[in-house]
Amino acid sequence: MKALFDEMLRLKAHLENYYKDQFDRSLPFTELLFDRWERAKSLGFGEGSSIYDLSYVFGKVKVGAKTWIGPFTILDGSGGLEVGSNCSISAGVQIYSHDSVNWATGGGTAAYDYACTVIGDNCYIGPNSIIVKGVTLGTGCIVGANSFVNRSFPEGSKIAGTPAKLL
Repeated sequence: MKALFDEMLRLKAHLENYYKDQFDRSLPFTELLFDRWERAKSLGFGEGSSIYDLSYVFGKVKVGAKTWIGPFTILDGSGGLEVGSNCSISAGVQIYSHDSVNWATGGGTAAYDYACTVIGDNCYIGPNSIIVKGVTLGTGCIVGANSFVNRSFPEGSKIAGTPAKLL
């Protein structure tokens, strides 16, 4: 066991040096080991899309081509989630397609609520934003950092705030 551990430490040091020299980055060990583009491909995401190992994916999530999904994200496709092509989903973003409000307030007897959430092509979702179930963001939307998006917005909208409003 010690030999395996020592070999993992050597591998970690080698990968850390490589990423520092090649890309001037320092990443967690799992991000050094696993390829973001391979993970996206294994999830059936579009060509050229990437998703960090530190991201969670639940249910049916469809992602278009060349979309970047940052670390520490949650993509909840339990009620259906579609993210278009050429999107940037920043670090810490949470996108939901269900909630448990009625279940919790009903003492655990009511069903969860589900609704498909859709993010159009060419959208930017700022860091730490939350998008709730059933929201549709049209093509080219920009969501400011730390926004709470609880309703839909048409294409080209620039929104921010809690709750998110047109800018």
